[in-house]
Amino acid sequence: MQQGGLARSEFLDVRRLAVRTALPEDVVDILLRGGQPPAETVNERVRSRIKALANDRLARTGQRMSDLAGAISRQLGVSAFWARQVCAGDKVPSVELLHGLVDFFGVDGGEAFFTASADEALDRELRSLLSARSTPEVRAVLPSAPPGRDDVRGLALRQARDLPEQRWNVLNATLKALLELDDQEGDR
Repeated sequence: MQQGGLARSEFLDVRRLAVRTALPEDVVDILLRGGQPPAETVNERVRSRIKALANDRLARTGQRMSDLAGAISRQLGVSAFWARQVCAGDKVPSVELLHGLVDFFGVDGGEAFFTASADEALDRELRSLLSARSTPEVRAVLPSAPPGRDDVRGLALRQARDLPEQRWNVLNATLKALLELDDQEGDR
């Protein structure tokens, strides 16, 4: 099914979202179903996301870990041993080196890519996908909710994953009608 230029299966594909957020697939699946992922510390987040990015890079390029560690070593001016430990998830980099890893892996969101909670990471990616593939009307509603209001859009999108097709169509039509109403009120 395709709505507003988005194929629902592509937009909410667990594997694709896991790769783009460096989150485990089971965590993405839990979040898309509206659940809470297991608790983790910031250090655990940083280690697991760097490890996920490293493993993804190795799988895509066919490189060996020693090649990846060598490239990080040269770019960041650290030892290859340290780079290997960081890529394996055994060490947590300093803030300065984390900044270098943002550039090395080319991730969006700066250091927050590594430190954000799982739900924040997934929401950031969903918003990015919506923004990149939607109409100007939909992009206009993506900024944060007004002060003092709860922003439930990310949770709502995650929960919409398992809606039956008929309800997905109703949700899509409702959103479209609200956006059109907002446009009409804006023209007055």
